Amino acid sequence: MGKKKSGKVLVILALLAWVFVVRFLTACSVEKDDLKKVRDLEFTVVGEADLPEELKNVIGEKKAAPFKLTYTDDQNLYIVVGYGEQETGGYSISVRELYLTENAIVADTELLGPEAAEQAGTEKSFPYIVIKTEYLEEPIIFQ
Repeated sequence: MGKKKSGKVLVILALLAWVFVVRFLTACSVEKDDLKKVRDLEFTVVGEADLPEELKNVIGEKKAAPFKLTYTDDQNLYIVVGYGEQETGGYSISVRELYLTENAIVADTELLGPEAAEQAGTEKSFPYIVIKTEYLEEPIIFQ
């Protein structure tokens, strides 16, 4: 009877150890629920003429489809959001929020369509935005 009890105790201890390990391994990940703002990040929107050449090339390769990427030059962090091919021109992109949480950077952008009165043109467009901010190593959460 002693062997049965010790076997049950070992199984219970193994399960508790497994729960403990799983709990702490997942605690290191960025939780979407834990997006409490620590501070807003100052940023500038960078025009194509002021982009690093390497970043220009990457954007040129990816712009036909929606994309999200980051690029650093050891001094600045560039956050890029592209909305892929659009049927017409006249689109703009707004930065709703850019802020730091305890363990991530949250970037929230929005594609704004052409105004109804605006002449959108007939050529396809590939709207994207490049946001330049301070160099930080936290992961980016795109919203």
